[in-house]
Order: sequence, then structure tokens, then C-alpha cells
Amino acid sequence: MRLGITEILLILVIALVVFGGGKLAGVGKALGQSIREFKKEVGSDQKAEDGKEE
Repeated sequence: MRLGITEILLILVIALVVFGGGKLAGVGKALGQSIREFKKEVGSDQKAEDGKEE
């Protein structure tokens, strides 16, 4: 299932209406931090596994 431009814009408009401008910025910031932390943890797990194999 692919999302086109129209669907993405519709989702963004609905999110803006539901959360409002200020809260939407906070939600985006929290989501970005969560993704960064997840990538950092996955990367550290990969490094730990690589070190054990040697």
C-alpha cells in the first residue's frame, strides 16, 4: 500500500487540526528524539555483536 501526496497532505492537515500548531511541533520534536535514540541503541547493539564475534 503506497501513500500518495494527496494522502500525506490529508494526514498532515488532520494532525494539524487535532493537535494544533504548538502541540504538533512538540510531537514532532519528541518523535525525532525517539528515532535518534532508537538508532543509537541499534547501532550500539550492532557494535557489541561485532566485537563478540572476533
